[in-house]
Amino acid sequence: MNVLLSPQPPSFFPHQHDPNRRSPTRSMSPFHNTMAMNRKRKAEDDGDEMSVSPLSSPAIQSRQLAPRPSKKMRSNELAGRPLTLPRLLETLDATQLRAVLQTICERQPEIGEEVVKSAPRPTVECALQVLKEYQDKLRDAFPYGASSSDYTYYRVRQPLLALIDALVDFTPQYLPPMEMSANVSLQFLDGATKLIHSLPEWESQSHRHHKENTYDEISRAWALVINEASKKGAGFQLHSGGWDQILAKHNQQSGGRLGAAISSMTTSLGWVGGGQSSGAPSAPNNQGSILDQLMAGNYGSPVRVGPW
Repeated sequence: MNVLLSPQPPSFFPHQHDPNRRSPTRSMSPFHNTMAMNRKRKAEDDGDEMSVSPLSSPAIQSRQLAPRPSKKMRSNELAGRPLTLPRLLETLDATQLRAVLQTICERQPEIGEEVVKSAPRPTVECALQVLKEYQDKLRDAFPYGASSSDYTYYRVRQPLLALIDALVDFTPQYLPPMEMSANVSLQFLDGATKLIHSLPEWESQSHRHHKENTYDEISRAWALVINEASKKGAGFQLHSGGWDQILAKHNQQSGGRLGAAISSMTTSLGWVGGGQSSGAPSAPNNQGSILDQLMAGNYGSPVRVGPW
């Protein structure tokens, strides 16, 4: 019976029953080896990158970076503030600028003296232009329509006095010895006298003294310039420039109120015609001095010579 029994078949998985038996070493597939090597290489690369990163770099760690200045926001600076001096001066017109400068000079007289020394002398054209501006203000002050003389006078009194004051202040600037050129002085006096002619004539004698006094001042200014000019050129410059004729017309337009100037001109030009004003006796058939001929309007007429 024992012979007939077949023996137990050998187990095909002996390691499942033998705990001490080791598994045979499996050979790794090429694909599995490649993946393992890639993972190892990637780990090594990550380690290298971490070792050379900017934060761990010794060169950067040893160098301290300068702190970057913080940028101010414009919104934080927005606040009211005054204009700078150049911008402020750009907004001022000529009248406002003169007012500011005059105020500064009054507060600090030394600055005013420096301005007087540094500023160029005004030309005749500039001075007459300023006087014309005063004249325009006077004309604009006259009331419209018919008004009484007294009402009109008090209406224009302030610009009238302003014009006269400016005229009186400007005149000495063009008189000797401040101005040594007779031609420049006479040019100013000619323009100033024309302005005086345009001043209103008032009915009341108490109002007319402004114009009367101004005529007297300008007449004496003419006389001063004429006397100085006659000393230099013996009156030739006055005659050659036609100033004797100009003065004669001014005297006529003023109603004979430039007596002092006419007297000086007659004395200066008397030597030309040998008139009474020069102190020389007049000739028997003398036709008068040059100034008398100019006053009569017959200067340049043919002179009779000989017995016929």
